[in-house]
Amino acid sequence: MIRTRRNAAASSRLRSGLLLALAASLLTASAGCAANKPDAAPPGVDAGSAAAVTQPHGSGEPNPPTAAQQSAGYRFPLTGLVSGKPVHDRPVVVMVENAPQARPQSGLDQADLVYEILAEGEITRFVAVYQAQAPKIIGPVRSIRPYFVKLGEALDGVIVHAGWSQDAMDLIAEHKLDHLDEVYGDSAYYWRSNDRKMPHNLYTSMEKIRQGAANKQFRNEWNIQGASYAFAFEKPQLSSGKPVTKATINYIRGYNVSYEYDSEIGLYKRFMEGKPHNDKETGKQLTAANILVCESKHQILDNEGRRDVDVTGPGKGYLLQGGLMKEVTWEQKNGMIRAFSGGSELAMLPGPTWVQVIPEDWRN
Repeated sequence: MIRTRRNAAASSRLRSGLLLALAASLLTASAGCAANKPDAAPPGVDAGSAAAVTQPHGSGEPNPPTAAQQSAGYRFPLTGLVSGKPVHDRPVVVMVENAPQARPQSGLDQADLVYEILAEGEITRFVAVYQAQAPKIIGPVRSIRPYFVKLGEALDGVIVHAGWSQDAMDLIAEHKLDHLDEVYGDSAYYWRSNDRKMPHNLYTSMEKIRQGAANKQFRNEWNIQGASYAFAFEKPQLSSGKPVTKATINYIRGYNVSYEYDSEIGLYKRFMEGKPHNDKETGKQLTAANILVCESKHQILDNEGRRDVDVTGPGKGYLLQGGLMKEVTWEQKNGMIRAFSGGSELAMLPGPTWVQVIPEDWRN
């Protein structure tokens, strides 16, 4: 393994930063909740409440379902939110840039599921998964890496990207995966904005993606239907866990992430470098009902900093829900990275989920 000093130093900062941040937030939260029992669920949070079940993506405003929708029992498989009808469309998996020049991004507030993972140079990139909503603007879109391909393939998604590493394209070709690549042949399904410089100005939309998929005769029907892919959404046990109202993940300067729990809306608000991480189009702050932090094997492959990241597991992790944090085991099963404890899958709160993948040796 070839590793530059810069990469090694940055990884060391990441590991120590996350450790200190989680420890500090745990102490702060515990001190702030001294009046409550350590294992008590935060006041105002009820996993079975209608507000929790119907929370729309990227918003703290409730969206009560109709009686007919509730009685039908149909839900979006990746969020557990009421859909009102069966869901058959394949998910769309988009590579979204996270360089400072690409912020604020467009469409992340409407994603069902977002993975944040290191790319080369210790920067992070998003793998944003869409099924429940159809954003009119998504991006900026950037290139793909092999472990991003693996996440898209596991979900049976249409993969959307602009360029690739050779290993990533080899994997796409070998497995004959459906994808749209702006750089080589699919530019009709993207556009460049005038308010940013290249390469930070490439965008797409769900309408263009679906049109591209139709023109290229991609299969539209989801290969394995919702019951197989769905998270477990049946009333998570929020009575267990340690009170943690703020968690910070220090990747490197310029990429530091933090989440703060808002008990009034039952969601975590996302921050970048201490400032609200907002959507460019709506101005809404990004939120998550569930945050899964996964310690994963990372290996630097070359002097460019390209890496291999284990997105299969199992590995150690932390699950944050409802203002509480619990230690878990993570593993990719049935299309998604999931949280387990004692061999059983842990239920997710209905709403968007963010998965933060970090090097497994950050404790050292």
